[in-house]
Amino acid sequence: MEITINKESCIRCGKCVTICPSEIFTQEKAGAQIEIQDKYCIACGHCVAVCPTASITHADFPADCIHPADRATLPSPEQFMQLCRIRRSNRAFSNKPIPEEYLQKILEAAHRAPTATNLQEVEYILITDPEKLFLIRKYTVETFASLIRMLKFPLIKLLLKPFRAELYKKVIPSLERLVRAHNAGKDLILRNATAVILIHTPTKCRFGSQDSNLAYQNASLMAETLGVSQFYTGFVCAAIQQDKHNKLPRLLGLKDRYIHAGMALAMPRFQYPNYIDRKEIKVTRL
Repeated sequence: MEITINKESCIRCGKCVTICPSEIFTQEKAGAQIEIQDKYCIACGHCVAVCPTASITHADFPADCIHPADRATLPSPEQFMQLCRIRRSNRAFSNKPIPEEYLQKILEAAHRAPTATNLQEVEYILITDPEKLFLIRKYTVETFASLIRMLKFPLIKLLLKPFRAELYKKVIPSLERLVRAHNAGKDLILRNATAVILIHTPTKCRFGSQDSNLAYQNASLMAETLGVSQFYTGFVCAAIQQDKHNKLPRLLGLKDRYIHAGMALAMPRFQYPNYIDRKEIKVTRL
């Protein structure tokens, strides 16, 4: 850890002391000199971002990595709420390719999401190759077909059905519909998306699912601002969860990685002119 404080320019405001999650900075009392303890730094950058006089030097954040925050350019609460209201999972895709600069902005927005203990182990695979997109569809359908066979095996069905009736009334028929559609050449998995972003972490990452889904949410909102249609690849993620051998990452050239989230994207055939109310919000206040 290489952190220093310019004691001449430091105004001893104590903001770094308050904000540091590792409690590296100490201050005996208000207005006293700031000291640095030899503790593990997670390199979150809070200290250099909060210092009003640029008095903190951090080895992981040289001067060209630190930028002034122009809060005057931020959307208003009303504008952001409007974005949340109109954001939809629009599966009416066109064949028009997504501009490369749009994809890069969506990926950067995802990358800006927080990660547990600032490990930043989330990575992305951007797929636009039609053959690779078909591979994802095929993997998903084959995984579901295997699950259907297992659940319909007479002995398993005899044991499960009395306790999990919904599997046989709803889940299996829904999965069978996806398989039939795929076999007939109809894509109900990716809906003919022209791009897919899969979000993955090392297999041993403790908070991989949480970190990846935070990244997805950022990416989803950025896509909406750009006019790019997208939806969460729920079927693909469900297939991954059923696959004990974790085959999809290897099929895509990833080693020792686990895919936690994903989004299918394309330019829209049309956009929604209206938004609708959701069910009444339920909040328990304690």
